[in-house]
Amino acid sequence: MPFVRTVHGDIDPAELGPTYAHEHLAIAGGRPRELFPDFVPGDVDEAVEELGEPMLLGLRAVVDGMPADAGRDVLVLAEIASRTGLHVIAPTGLHHERYYDDRHWSLRLVPDELAELFEADIEIGIDALDYGGPAVRRTPHRAGVIKVAGSEGGPSARDARIFAAAALAQRRTGCPILTHCEHGTGAIEQLGLLREHGADLGHVILSHTDKRVDRSYHQEILASGAFVEYDQSFRWPDGQPNGTLQLLEWIEEDGLGGQVMLGMDAARRGYWRVYGGRPGMSFLLGPFRDAMRARGISEASIQGYFVANPARAFAFGEVQA
Repeated sequence: MPFVRTVHGDIDPAELGPTYAHEHLAIAGGRPRELFPDFVPGDVDEAVEELGEPMLLGLRAVVDGMPADAGRDVLVLAEIASRTGLHVIAPTGLHHERYYDDRHWSLRLVPDELAELFEADIEIGIDALDYGGPAVRRTPHRAGVIKVAGSEGGPSARDARIFAAAALAQRRTGCPILTHCEHGTGAIEQLGLLREHGADLGHVILSHTDKRVDRSYHQEILASGAFVEYDQSFRWPDGQPNGTLQLLEWIEEDGLGGQVMLGMDAARRGYWRVYGGRPGMSFLLGPFRDAMRARGISEASIQGYFVANPARAFAFGEVQA
């Protein structure tokens, strides 16, 4: 039977409920915080407070997007899930090369070795030390998504090994794959690489693609059977057309709404109200849902973006190898 893997166990996909499909609830330290001090810290109290308003609007699940050795802290994610009652999906995988030093193990291991690390997070439990080495301390909290990042225009040679590992881990476990598309680009190249390595594109989600407001580009992505995750909704400058809304209008006209999900990718304290930022995590289920309705996006489509589509995309698929 299909299932979604959360930090507190497996659930029926029908239990997932309204979902933010790409977030960062905690970036607890490491090179990402050194490079970007405004990234949200691993503070449970403040995350719980920030999530209060969107929960009042119906939020029931959050997919975290910070993978191994890049500030991931599964114990913090599990505590947030316990205190809020949200279904939290934690990632394995690897982020951009810029988030690691020049002798990091992600640059030195072959795809099969990387895949074994991803699989252990998925099937046994995420390392409490976040693969920071040299010891590994498995927790009871397992990963429910493999997060990998592509470079601008498509995967680099370094990225390609990690995408190959993600595809291999998916084939062995059925775990869905969530990708980062740098500046919204490279989605077609990512899909080609994942397909080459035997990934099930029906459980692949490509993030940030709404940075490219190009109707044919999105049609080509969705023709593959993969999902897209739009998270630029609050980032369009005042006075400029909202490209995310424009894409959703086209998606509605093209009948492709069954492969679209929404998130905020709100990784910075400047986006959280608890830190004095804006628009706050309630934006997506509040003002942006109202904006979708005002643009004529159907209630059925909106429900699909938040509920039905994540339930299918983040469900584990069949094990292939």
